[in-house]
Amino acid sequence: MDKKIHISDKDDDTDNLGNEESNDSKNHTTENLEDEEFSEDISDEDKASIREVAGDDNLSAPKSYASILVEQVIDAKTTFNRSLGSLFTSAFTAGLEIGFSLFVILAAFALLSEVLPSNYAMVLASLLYPLGFIIVVIGQSLLFTEQTSLLSLPVLNGIEPLRKLLRLWGIVIAGNIVGGCLFAALMIGLGINMHLFTVANIDAYAQHVLDFEWWVIFGSAVLAGWMMGVAAWLVTSARDTLSRIVLVSLITGSIGFLGLHHSIVGNIEVFSALMYGNTVSLMSYLWFLIIVLVGNTIGGVVFVAVLKNRTFLFDIAKVKEQAEEDEKDKIARMDARQR
Repeated sequence: MDKKIHISDKDDDTDNLGNEESNDSKNHTTENLEDEEFSEDISDEDKASIREVAGDDNLSAPKSYASILVEQVIDAKTTFNRSLGSLFTSAFTAGLEIGFSLFVILAAFALLSEVLPSNYAMVLASLLYPLGFIIVVIGQSLLFTEQTSLLSLPVLNGIEPLRKLLRLWGIVIAGNIVGGCLFAALMIGLGINMHLFTVANIDAYAQHVLDFEWWVIFGSAVLAGWMMGVAAWLVTSARDTLSRIVLVSLITGSIGFLGLHHSIVGNIEVFSALMYGNTVSLMSYLWFLIIVLVGNTIGGVVFVAVLKNRTFLFDIAKVKEQAEEDEKDKIARMDARQR
């Protein structure tokens, strides 16, 4: 068996589906995998193996491991089939939406700083970190770190070429960054003029993420990417919107509380200080962005997609091995009866 998930490349018109319809289809993706869901070069035996490990028709029970992974592969293929304009617009929207986290955090930080030491104020304000992520995930906009592991799955399984993944990542990153920078330019300036926070607050928060050696930022970004990959996995495992909100809040709230480096939120944090503050240069902003993007990517792909994908392939191999043993036993029993 070619140890890959073979899902067909049939056209998907998902760009025109509403959010509710998309969520409903996600919840039932793997209940009945039809023949057209598989590529033409996969054998009937391998189709049966995948159906067995990915079967998930009991809505009262947790989703199976394989069901989650197959669902993610199918969803990622849908993303690959979207138009470039649709991808960029969705990513641009996510860049804008994720900015709400920083806007509220800065306002809370400015307020808490008046009554608490700066370190405590920053940690407590960071608990508001999940706000933008909830808007992005529930609204189904394309956020790079959430999609990193998800979009790499078709490539890991030989369904899509690497060059197509790199192009897709480039579009999503560009949309996220442009949207985030626009939010910083407009909304952070608005917050200053509304006296919700000050330039000093913006500088303090930027230094909160910049004031480390490059290798520390890189390691922190790897961990943040790992956690975002886990968040994407857990969101797929959930069967209802409330559960997804809770899971996103727990994971991203932990990232904010620990001060880990997230490339898209970090872009807005540092770019805001570049525009309105006094402590960030263009070179430090660009260097920071490159390090965190690479770290997030490694964390999401290596520690989530690769490992979970390998686990699934081991499950497929085990099912096939068991099926072969059962077939041998059946033949042996038939031979014994004939004698």
